[in-house]
Amino acid sequence: MKLKSNLIKGLLISSLFLSASVQAQVNVMLPANPGGGWDGTGRQTMAAMNKAGIYTGTVNYTNRGGAGGTIGLAEFKNKANGKPDELAVFGAITVGSITMNNSPIKLDDFKPMARLTAEYLVLAVRPDSPYKTLADLAKALKENPGAVPVGGGSAGGVDHVALALLAKAGGADAGKINYIPQAGGTETITGIVNGTLAAGISGVSEFQQFAEMGRVKILGITSAERMEGFDVPTFKEQGFDIELANWRGFLGAPNMPEDNYREWIGRFEQLNDSDEWKETMKTQGWEPFFLTGEAFGEFIQAETERINGVLKDTGLIK
Repeated sequence: MKLKSNLIKGLLISSLFLSASVQAQVNVMLPANPGGGWDGTGRQTMAAMNKAGIYTGTVNYTNRGGAGGTIGLAEFKNKANGKPDELAVFGAITVGSITMNNSPIKLDDFKPMARLTAEYLVLAVRPDSPYKTLADLAKALKENPGAVPVGGGSAGGVDHVALALLAKAGGADAGKINYIPQAGGTETITGIVNGTLAAGISGVSEFQQFAEMGRVKILGITSAERMEGFDVPTFKEQGFDIELANWRGFLGAPNMPEDNYREWIGRFEQLNDSDEWKETMKTQGWEPFFLTGEAFGEFIQAETERINGVLKDTGLIK
């Protein structure tokens, strides 16, 4: 009898162990190529969560780049619908890219999980560029927008929007700017250095190291005030009333189970309070921009209206 009892007990323990093992995996869609901002956000976030002991299970990453994240998110929607422990990285770039690429996906199809960081944009040129200030570049855009190729992220993303706003503020036809989407920050830097691009726009973290190496010169940053330890004038102080941040965060799968959804929100809240995450943000040069759940969903709706409004006002979409 005792042997039978021990056997049953052992089977129950084994069953619980196997169940926990099966559940101890999260799948993260990174709708971009390896090495970019979304890739780094996803991997650095989950690494910090692991280091803080918040989630220590297996993490399975899938990179699927293209069309400002819309290709990866479309795949995520189809494969992850209704499943637990399915997350996707996205950000401000996605909002305009959905419109510019006529994507059938809608951000309100997904569960708004957590907005984590914001990164301001910088515009850079070659050190020997004839454009010494933003005003110089804005003037060139006004005189002949097609003759000034500028590289950045996906069409309709925040980089594209920032350039359109600069062109419009300088009196140019923003709908005629020669904006060339790049696969990533490295490609943009290469284009600036070899002269195929007159300028490039990207996040601070992607350009700062190259500026410190003297490979590019940063003309301006889209923050409201100068960043501490980063001696670059803002767009605003140079006469262009432009403030724009590239925020990034996580979505949950469409129709994700409610208890699982709340569990992950709790994990992100723990992460935001952790020393491990604060250190990660400092190392990566990210600004905290935390928001979760329904409040984040409302923010996404507001951003969709705002960014699409800018795309229309600047003539980038009809």
